[in-house]
Amino acid sequence: MKKFCGLMSIAIILFASCAKDTKPGVYFLNFKPEVDKQWTDVAAQFTKETGIPMKVVTAASGTYEQTLRAEMTKSKPPTLFNLNGPIGMHTWRDYTADLKNSRIYEWLGDKGLAIGEDGNIYGIPYAIESYGIIYNDAILRKYFALPSRKVKDISDAGGINNFARLRAVAEDIQAQATALGISGAFASTSFSPGEDWRWNTHLANMPIYFEYRDKGVNDLTTIDLTYSENLKNIFDLYINNSITDRKMVGSKTVGDSMTEFALGKVAFIQNGTWAWTQIADEQGNVVDPQDIKFLPIYTGVIGEETQGLCVGTENFIAVNSRVSQENQDASFQFLEWLFNTDTGKKLASDSLGLITPFTTFSEEERPSDPLIKEMYRYLGEQGINSVPWVFTTFPSQEFKNELGAALNAYAVENQNWDYVKNTFINSWAAEKKANQ
Repeated sequence: MKKFCGLMSIAIILFASCAKDTKPGVYFLNFKPEVDKQWTDVAAQFTKETGIPMKVVTAASGTYEQTLRAEMTKSKPPTLFNLNGPIGMHTWRDYTADLKNSRIYEWLGDKGLAIGEDGNIYGIPYAIESYGIIYNDAILRKYFALPSRKVKDISDAGGINNFARLRAVAEDIQAQATALGISGAFASTSFSPGEDWRWNTHLANMPIYFEYRDKGVNDLTTIDLTYSENLKNIFDLYINNSITDRKMVGSKTVGDSMTEFALGKVAFIQNGTWAWTQIADEQGNVVDPQDIKFLPIYTGVIGEETQGLCVGTENFIAVNSRVSQENQDASFQFLEWLFNTDTGKKLASDSLGLITPFTTFSEEERPSDPLIKEMYRYLGEQGINSVPWVFTTFPSQEFKNELGAALNAYAVENQNWDYVKNTFINSWAAEKKANQ
């Protein structure tokens, strides 16, 4: 009897331990290293308020899809994860729960922003963002006050409304860097492993958007890259008028370039609304928030004087349909807490810096950092047309990797531009075919 009771006690202990281990919880796989701490803090506050365990794992830069594949094979996979648009949705279709009856879909102001098929919704955007060329207006004002400046037909940064003027100003700033007390016009073009997304994705968006526009399509299985020279225009401007010699960009990270900007060493950097926290949190930051402004990415396209910032999202949240219903319910509870409670909304706006598309947010509850203010300024200007994010239709991460390697070879190894163009066209076709 004693032996039986002892075995019963052990069984009860084991059962209790298992029950504790299987308590419903939330596991979010984050794809932005720059907001790792912020997401961790949000998770801790959610657990504190609700008692529901939540953990956040952040993939290293450029490794999100690889990390997601690995994590999905584990006994406790992510319950919430990101889809990078239609391509990601099709890749993870068998792991995505239908969200059309969820509250967050109900709260989505523009239902057309969601992604799905066959009447089902599999990804809901939880932020809209924009990117362009960020500039330090204090440096630009100092430049336009120089008696020796070569650009005389405009008197401030507001006059930069096409590639010709951008190039003229940037090249003259580079030439007069010493007089301006800076080290270069543009921050470093980053090509350290995994750090090339600003070029193989965001910059590459430009020629593809214009090709889609001209052809009246939303996707292509093969491309002509008719705007190849425009891509070359802006990329050459970046690498030839920089704080870092073009042959050294292979060692530079996005963090390096953001530091250069925050410390006032450069006038320009290509990045997006998410970059504000990196600037503000940089030790030694000297850039006044009121001097942080945006320019569109001009490339020399006819009529670009009416071009705005690149606006869109790749932040589509998905709920893992293969975890228990309890964990799915906990994940929905987290999303509802984040986007429709006072605490959650404040964290979403102030800590995560999300510009959410949900009707639950009032204007006063949205972020007010300078880059977001700039985005709203462009969105509110009559006659200015945003450039949509079409990179969500890019064939695969492998395509991006190959394009990034080609751009790096062009910058560092003096590979000719035809090599970049051919890589862009051929890799696009091969990867589109492979993913059909």
